[in-house]
Amino acid sequence: MLLPWSGSALGLSDLSFVAGPGKPMVVGVVGPQNAGKTTLLAAWYLLVGRGLVCSEKRRFAGSYSLAGWEALAGSLRWNPGNSPNFPPHTSSRGGRAPGLLHTSFRGGSGDLRSYLFADAPGEWFQKWSMNRDAPDAEGARWVAEHADLFLLIADRQALAGERRGSARSALQVLARRLAAERTGRPVALVWTKVDVSIAPEIESAVRDAVLNLMPDAREFLVSVSGSSDTENKGQGLLELLDWVLDIRRARLSLPPPQVASLDPMFMFGVK
Repeated sequence: MLLPWSGSALGLSDLSFVAGPGKPMVVGVVGPQNAGKTTLLAAWYLLVGRGLVCSEKRRFAGSYSLAGWEALAGSLRWNPGNSPNFPPHTSSRGGRAPGLLHTSFRGGSGDLRSYLFADAPGEWFQKWSMNRDAPDAEGARWVAEHADLFLLIADRQALAGERRGSARSALQVLARRLAAERTGRPVALVWTKVDVSIAPEIESAVRDAVLNLMPDAREFLVSVSGSSDTENKGQGLLELLDWVLDIRRARLSLPPPQVASLDPMFMFGVK
């Protein structure tokens, strides 16, 4: 098991160390501020800690950012005298690159797969959605360039609030930007806080905006509370994580060998 602790999430300077055994899958969690992006990651960590993610298909194999995961998940834990709360808002003052939370899983056949979950402020994505080259959207551009898959977060609480019209418009603009940048990479539309009811016309407008642009996008409904499950798994969390962990990077296809050369070192030709 990988046990090194860091003081927080990993930074870009740590990537060469993490990627030593193989390039990790980067999961881009995209959405406006206070949409539940950090809470989703914290809830997943708690489910992993309780062994609910382990199965014959995969098991937890360690992390290089345990302290960062703990910092997120601490608010959701039940402590004597203090009821669970939501993690603090991810600050947009934390630099130009997202915090990267690492975890590894070993498959049933023994193969080790590493993942980096990008925890970035919603303000970055809002600025990036309006202006791809905005100077203060560099972190969002990094996520858009390096992520292997994207989770587009739709906050039902914001879509049901007094500013639901602006929340809907902002999400639609963000969906258009993501559709233009994703270059065929997998996308999931993730509705958070599903215990909150929203107007059917707003829900349809958001869903249509996403699926018309990205018809192959998957759709999930999640919440950390409101579940009647006696094991307190939340709603939809395990299903979404299972989808994320099942994604595989597209394989590289080499051109057919050029039989004109007898040297095996140059059988695929040069450009």
